[in-house]
Amino acid sequence: MESPFSCVDLDRGRWSPAGTDQVRVAVAARPRDTDEEFDVLLTAAADPPRPWVSCADPYATARLLRTTVTRHPAAGVSLVQVLRTGRALSGSDPLVLESFAYSTLQAGRDFRAWLASARPRTPRPAAEPVRVHRDGARMTLTLDRPDVRNAFDAATRDALCEALEVAVLDATVTHVDLYGSGPVFCSGGDLSEFGTSRDPAEAHLVRVHRSPAALLQRCAPKVTVHLQGACVGAGVELAAFAGSVTAAAGTTFRLPEIGMGLIPGAGGTVSLPARIGRERTAYLALSGTEADTGTALSWGLVDALTPAGDEPRATSP
Repeated sequence: MESPFSCVDLDRGRWSPAGTDQVRVAVAARPRDTDEEFDVLLTAAADPPRPWVSCADPYATARLLRTTVTRHPAAGVSLVQVLRTGRALSGSDPLVLESFAYSTLQAGRDFRAWLASARPRTPRPAAEPVRVHRDGARMTLTLDRPDVRNAFDAATRDALCEALEVAVLDATVTHVDLYGSGPVFCSGGDLSEFGTSRDPAEAHLVRVHRSPAALLQRCAPKVTVHLQGACVGAGVELAAFAGSVTAAAGTTFRLPEIGMGLIPGAGGTVSLPARIGRERTAYLALSGTEADTGTALSWGLVDALTPAGDEPRATSP
């Protein structure tokens, strides 16, 4: 089997096209046009245009990406294939594609190995995982599990879906604010539930039937998400669907799923490319790097920063 990773130095001239079952990375001292499509483009130039990613040593970064893809070939290759294919789809179809790939990887050896090595976690359900407050035309939704950094469990998913269905169907709701209580907006999927579904096919059907991502897609223009602290996995994937995203100072963004043998599964292969492009999305997911607010703002992942001392607060019911 050929390597799942291909790296090309664009400064050295011609190269052979990579296979569709490879992660394709290009490196150049400065951004340049190329007829070949790549999944990640790395450069040492500061503040390069999209789709390029600036890094102090693009060759070292490429080696790190190679290590990640070599360790997690199924997840790495599946990620870029979903990102490439999703460009030709519309509506909720890219979310279905993402779910198919995510469910397949859940049954894979890499994810099972990660599960076996992960420390057991005790579920800590909340009586009201999402607080809902309605004030005329404005609806305020607050993820309310601060004791677990607003980890996204099935109960949170279902409660958020119920609230968003109102926003989608009720034309009198003209604005939706989404917050996370406590210092962290959302730390991603609740790890106490990872691996509890033994039927990936059934999990796929549930994922597409109860999808906050699909609902956010439908009501995005009226949604503003207010971020703070860590936005991990679902915490950034769902936020990126919103028509407007604000972030407090110190907010960070990370996609850790590849290291688990998975790909983003809360809509991130759809929401992030719409904001920052598929190449920068692939970089964040494959590198697992933590992006700060400066990067998020310059890339368009965030629309505005909350002034210091003026952080938004959820409205109490």
